[in-house]
Amino acid sequence: MLNLGKKNVLGIMVSALDYEAAVERVMTAATLSLPLAVTALAVHGVMTGVTDLEHQYRLNSFDLIVPDGQPVRWALNLLYGSKLQDRVYGPNLMLKVCKAAATKNLPVYFYGSSANVVQKLSMRLSERFPDLLIAGAEPSKFGRLSADEHEQLVERIARSGAAIVFVGLGCPRQEVFTFELRSALALPILAVGAAFAFHAGSLPQAPRWMQDRGLEWLYRLGREPSRLWKRYVFLNPLFVGFIALQMLGRRFDTGGRKPHTQQLYG
Repeated sequence: MLNLGKKNVLGIMVSALDYEAAVERVMTAATLSLPLAVTALAVHGVMTGVTDLEHQYRLNSFDLIVPDGQPVRWALNLLYGSKLQDRVYGPNLMLKVCKAAATKNLPVYFYGSSANVVQKLSMRLSERFPDLLIAGAEPSKFGRLSADEHEQLVERIARSGAAIVFVGLGCPRQEVFTFELRSALALPILAVGAAFAFHAGSLPQAPRWMQDRGLEWLYRLGREPSRLWKRYVFLNPLFVGFIALQMLGRRFDTGGRKPHTQQLYG
């Protein structure tokens, strides 16, 4: 197990750790009913904080930001000599946490995506982990929640008996959601993005050889060019350039700016 703590990557505090350490942290919080905000960030997720000071504040309030993308892992290794052998990929982390939760009889709750996806997700994970207790599964409302809707959601999750919540709203909506929800629930909340669609069988994953070489972005760009081209054409080179500057000694502040209003997406 490897956990070297939080490291400054372009002003975003990313945890240099492996799967085992991440799962242990989540399971400890779930067992003790402690709040824990977790997200898995690739390059795009890191850059959402670099380019938005309010979102940087949110991200740096998380308990764990795991290196979801290979380039983020490479950055940790280059900047800090972390010697991480693998990334902590959100979809794989979700499976590992579900497996551990099934072993310990800790109920899980799924929030996000469409009704069809969360239904298939629940079915497939129940087949994969027969002992997994699913306390609830509800789709996204695909918009901001009112104060009343926020309160009702918190009550539904609390009443369900869930010990762990998985959120699949996409970046950065899921990080905003998790940031706003963390203080209201004494349990771990994991923002895992496309993991819902992957595990539901609704969205194919990149081949393993592309994932290992940090080319998952290229696979996704090929499938959704009109939606993703701006993200990858602009942000990927910017990330590489900024990492080079950090290696040369440029300091990236981690403070951010506290958001003035609640923006709980659902």
